[in-house]
Amino acid sequence: MLSNLFENGTESARVAWSRLPHSDGGELDEAGLLSTTTSDRNGVESLDYEVIENYAYREEQAQRGRLFVIYNAAVKWFFALLIGIGTGLAAVFINISVENFAGWKFALIFNIIQKSYLAGCLIYILINLALVFSSAYIITQFAPAAAGSGIPEIKGYLNGVDIHGILLFRTLIGKIFGSIGSVGGGLALGKEGPLVHTGACIASLLGQGGSTKYHLSSRWLQGFKSDRDRRDLVTCGCAAGVAAAFRAPVGGVLFALEEVTSWWRSQLMWRVFFTSAIVAVVVRVAMGWCKSGNCGHFGSGGFIIWDISDGQEDYSFEELLPMALIGVIGGLLGALFNQLTIYVTRWRRNYLHKKGNRVKIYEACLISVLTSIISFGLPLLRNCSPCPDSDPGSEIECPRAPGVDGNYVNFYCSKDKEYNDLATIFFNTQDDAIRNLFSAKTIHEFSARSLLTFLVMFYTLAVVTFGTAVPAGQFVPGIMIGSTYGRLVGIFTVNHYKKLNIEEGTYALLGAASFLGGSMRMTVSLCVIMVEITNNLKFLPLIMLVLLISKAVGDVFNEGLYEEQARLKGIPLLESRPKYEMRKRTAREACGNQKVLSLPRVIKVADVVSILRSNEHNGFPVIDHTRNGEPLVIGLMLRSHLLVLLHSKIDFQHSPLPCHSTGESRAIRPNFSEFAKPVSSKGISIDDIYLSSDDLEMYIDLAPFLNPSPYVVPEDMSLTKVYNLFRQLGLRHLFVVPRASRVMGVITRKDLLIEEETESSATMELQSTSVRGQRHERENGADIERPLLNGLLVQRQR
Repeated sequence: MLSNLFENGTESARVAWSRLPHSDGGELDEAGLLSTTTSDRNGVESLDYEVIENYAYREEQAQRGRLFVIYNAAVKWFFALLIGIGTGLAAVFINISVENFAGWKFALIFNIIQKSYLAGCLIYILINLALVFSSAYIITQFAPAAAGSGIPEIKGYLNGVDIHGILLFRTLIGKIFGSIGSVGGGLALGKEGPLVHTGACIASLLGQGGSTKYHLSSRWLQGFKSDRDRRDLVTCGCAAGVAAAFRAPVGGVLFALEEVTSWWRSQLMWRVFFTSAIVAVVVRVAMGWCKSGNCGHFGSGGFIIWDISDGQEDYSFEELLPMALIGVIGGLLGALFNQLTIYVTRWRRNYLHKKGNRVKIYEACLISVLTSIISFGLPLLRNCSPCPDSDPGSEIECPRAPGVDGNYVNFYCSKDKEYNDLATIFFNTQDDAIRNLFSAKTIHEFSARSLLTFLVMFYTLAVVTFGTAVPAGQFVPGIMIGSTYGRLVGIFTVNHYKKLNIEEGTYALLGAASFLGGSMRMTVSLCVIMVEITNNLKFLPLIMLVLLISKAVGDVFNEGLYEEQARLKGIPLLESRPKYEMRKRTAREACGNQKVLSLPRVIKVADVVSILRSNEHNGFPVIDHTRNGEPLVIGLMLRSHLLVLLHSKIDFQHSPLPCHSTGESRAIRPNFSEFAKPVSSKGISIDDIYLSSDDLEMYIDLAPFLNPSPYVVPEDMSLTKVYNLFRQLGLRHLFVVPRASRVMGVITRKDLLIEEETESSATMELQSTSVRGQRHERENGADIERPLLNGLLVQRQR
């Protein structure tokens, strides 16, 4: 019987798969697409963003009125409010923990080194080691999906790829506490990227009502179970994460729009903007409460992270050349950083991490010890410099008191009025080091030798640290690297032009923007973020200039950091533009020569079980026959829906004949929400379902549960048009069929401009260019012939 289920056709997943450099079992064809034979690619599965308009969906929609539409919109805004509050509180908790760990650590070390530098070095290494060990242990033993920044995974999710485990409750907990350990332990990474992942997890968990595994769920929050609604919530969470990390609400909205989302609409823009605004309010209120000393070191720096509004007032035409040079350097160093992280990540995955979780913990601890030795030991090798003459109106003190954050750190200096410029940026938190590099009225605070030493060492540490088994963001390390060489260029500019109005901190700001642009390839969102975190609108044109230059230079060598990391992780992203080689190929050619596995309308339960066990396909065309005996494609049946039907058993029937949808079984059929798969989960497996011998002999009529209107393309359509259609609509399956024999009609723009029902019938009539078929065929109940399915083009996971 199973042999009758195979129809002539083709099926392939090559179109969606980008070139994966770590795949050893595949071969690249002339279009640069990977051809593989394995069906399970690192647990990656596509999401169902398409609305399945089956019988259950239409019945559910028919029961909903205008009041439900208003209620649904209000609930979405309420969820946006909850996402903003939750992400803001999570960011405040992470910041309070990190800054207090760092503050207590440096205060203790400065007190110890007054007596013994060796004892201070050992205590410093042990504290950092303990924090990093706790982070690595949490990640390896509790939440493996929380490693890294999480932005490539979230970008893949919003592109239509579901990676198991990335949005679970344990991932959220691992991300929060792992970030505290890794950032507080002084590693060359930041907490901004993990905060984006944290916001996405909070949004996803709120959308599904919490976590049922840990008994932290609420029924009244379980309002959004479809992948489309979850996608919108996760988008709000991503924007909230950036807004909380940088206290940049507008930058968070633009980051979600430019970097992570693949589908955008105006209604979503309003909710994302509202969520980011709520985050800004929550963070500002928390910082206002913390300014009285309730939160230790958190809140003392103000809402603007690196305020340089009192810096350089203006710039001259002569400065454009060194500023453009900063853009070129940023593009080169950013592209080099991306390439080095690819090599290190590939080596780490292929050799080091194959040895188990214990090796991952050892690696993180070894990098922690190395980072601590470098940050403590290198300033000891640098001679101290005398303090400059202080300006009577300046608030900058030289040297700073031990354990107090700021410029001019006295570290291993024999005299009181001396400071160690290398310790000012090395033996400090990254936020304070960036604040020192951005600072104005501190010309010649750092020597060129110290900046070059720090640049080489920190750049190397950032490359080695990125990819370890801890939560790791790359925003702040990128700002550190860029501001270092930017200030270095500023030193040469000040010495060359001999002008008093040139500030080295201005060039540090431009350097930070250039490196992020050269590495991450963001432009608009990054430009706004840099303006918001520095409170300096005067240099917006210069930031735009260096971003454009650095991105153009970096694009010559490789793709952005997140795109490269997504490819290494095996996440099949569909980029905004198809490859040029696709213009020369058709949909028929992309399908290959494989056969399509289709199902009859009424199928035996034993056959369904056999089909699901024998392959990993996630979509099956359903074939019926007309009264003349000709095959007819009536829709698409999803694997997950078949599993739900097998699990519930309420739609089993004894007869092999089709049943009518108006029968008595309508009331007990599963509703539309029961077909939804839990987020970031594999859902029901065929191995989890028990069926008796009597059950296997029964039948299922698939007509009420299939998607009766799947998207279809002709076999000779160019692959470029197929790609654009697939990506812009967020599809998972796309039928490839032969040319149709006739046209039922042509829909134009005017046919879609539906007037209000109260309008007269005369206004409803629009000039039609449609070619109508014979009406008497439909009136007599004749079946409309549809072309026989010739091929099925399946994206990512079949």
